[in-house]
Amino acid sequence: MFSQYKKGLLAGSVAVAALTSAAPAMAADMVALLLPENVNPRWEQQDAAAFVATMQEIAPDVKVEVYNANNDTSVQQRQAEQALTQGAKVLVVIPIDGESSAIIADTAAEEGVPTIAYDRMINSPNTKFWVQADMFATGAAQAQHVVDNTKPGDTLVLLKGSPTDPNAAVIHAGQVSVLQPLFDAGERVMGYENWTPGWDPAIARRSMDQALTQLNNNVQGVVSSNDGNAGAAIAAMEEQGMAGTVPVSGLDCTVQAQQLMLLGKQTQCGWRPLHEMAAAAANVSVRLLNGDDYSDLATEVVQNGVGADVAFVPVDSYSAVGAEGVGYVIENDPSITRDMVCQGEAAATGFCS
Repeated sequence: MFSQYKKGLLAGSVAVAALTSAAPAMAADMVALLLPENVNPRWEQQDAAAFVATMQEIAPDVKVEVYNANNDTSVQQRQAEQALTQGAKVLVVIPIDGESSAIIADTAAEEGVPTIAYDRMINSPNTKFWVQADMFATGAAQAQHVVDNTKPGDTLVLLKGSPTDPNAAVIHAGQVSVLQPLFDAGERVMGYENWTPGWDPAIARRSMDQALTQLNNNVQGVVSSNDGNAGAAIAAMEEQGMAGTVPVSGLDCTVQAQQLMLLGKQTQCGWRPLHEMAAAAANVSVRLLNGDDYSDLATEVVQNGVGADVAFVPVDSYSAVGAEGVGYVIENDPSITRDMVCQGEAAATGFCS
C-alpha cells in the first residue's frame, strides 16, 4: 500500500496571520516574480495567481511584476535585470537552471536586493530563502506507486525531468532509492529512461514512442516525474491500445492529470499545496521589504549546491491515487474545482456523475 507523505510545517493561513502585526511596506515597494516557462500551466494559473493574491491581501500597496522566461535562461537573466532597473526590492525566482541562475541572485545582492528561490533552488551564496516540498520523498512515492502496481519481472520506463532543474535530479534520486534495489535483484527491469529538457511534453512523447518501439510495447509501468510527461506517455500508449493498462505516475495534479486519473489512464500524481508555497514566498517578501525577522516562517536551514546556508520552509506533499486522490486534491486545492475536473470524458465517470 502506498504511503502518503505529509510533512508540511507551514499553512498559508498561518503565514498570513503571522504578518498582521508587521509594519506596512512602503507604497513605492516592488516585488518581482520570475517564472521559468509556460509549458506547465501551474506557474501562471496556480503559483503566480496565488502569489499575487496573497500580496494583494497582506501588502496591497506593494507592486508585483510577473515575468515569464519561456524556458530561456538568457531571457530570465534579462528579466531579472529589468526588474532591478525598475526598482524591485525583492526577487522571487523560479530558476530555469539552478546553476546559471546564480548570476541573478549575485547581481541582485550587489544592489542590496534579496533573492528568494521558489520551488527550485538557486546555487548561489546570495540565495536568501527557499520554499519547497520534500522532492526526494515525492520521487520515492512515484516509484513506489508503480512498483506496488506491477509484478516481479515487469519492465519499467522512466521519464525524468529537465536536466537543468535541480528538482529533477532530486526527484530521480528518490525514484532510484526505491527502484535500484529491485533492478539489481532482477525483480523489475529498467527498459528505458530519458531526461526531458525544459519539461517539454513533446520531448517526453518522443521518448515514450522510442521506448515502445525499442521494447516492442513490452512496458508494464511508467515512472513519470511530472504530469506533462505522464500525459505524453499516455498519448503514446493510447495509439498502441495500452492506455489504462499501465500504471503511470505524475506530479502537480493538474486538471488534465486528474481527468486522466478518473479515466484510469494516469494512476498517481504527487500534489503539493502550491497556494501555501506561494503564500510563504509572499509573506517572506513582505518581511524582507519591512526588514522584519522571518525565522518563525523559515523553520529550517538547508545547504544549497555551493554550500551556502539557506532559510527553508518545507510544505506538505500528498500522493493522490485514483478517484479518492482526485477528491482530496479538489478539497484541498483552492485553484481546482470539481466542475473544472468533471469536463469532457471525465464527466461520465462515477466520480462526476
